[in-house]
Amino acid sequence: MVHLLKKIMSVLAAECRTRGVYLTLIMNISHVIGFVRGCLFKLLYFKNIRSSLFSLQAHSRIEIFNKKSRVYIGKFVFIRKNASIRVDFNGELTIEEKVFINDNCNINCVNKVWIGRNTKIAPNVCINDHDHNYKNTADGHLIMGEVIIGENVWIGSNVVVLKDTTIGDNAVIAAGSVVKGNVPANTLFLNKRENKCIPYGVSKPLSEVI
Repeated sequence: MVHLLKKIMSVLAAECRTRGVYLTLIMNISHVIGFVRGCLFKLLYFKNIRSSLFSLQAHSRIEIFNKKSRVYIGKFVFIRKNASIRVDFNGELTIEEKVFINDNCNINCVNKVWIGRNTKIAPNVCINDHDHNYKNTADGHLIMGEVIIGENVWIGSNVVVLKDTTIGDNAVIAAGSVVKGNVPANTLFLNKRENKCIPYGVSKPLSEVI
């Protein structure tokens, strides 16, 4: 305990030197509020959430819609503003320790989403473990899969991760990519896209456009 307090004090002293006392104070008040909000959501869904200490900043929320849904959040997970986490059906969401989730991210889990420790997720990322079953709604309106994201992964801004995707440890997902399938560990994943413009009044089949 004494060692932990010394470490906290040394970190605060370093922050004060680089940021200034006032801004360090403001920043850490924001962190404290985030940790309090995390505790409140844990209390709200006490039957569904198992967690250590985590931060859930302003306007971010966790919504759980089924008594069978489970959420596991490791210690020092940091979720910034305007993030939306929704879990339904038999969904099992695991966010391991020291994961960072930036502003405006969306995680929708109805089956299984796993995010490994030390993974960093940039703003506006969307992660879904399911698709809408638009072809045959008689079999249910959702087609469920899994999303497994390894440890120490970096996911860039505006990435969409689709169902049945596995991202290996230490992989980097370039900004704006749409990811589906297997991304090997220690690789860079990049969607290469070409800009195409079609003149007004010209009608072409979709297959010629994409």
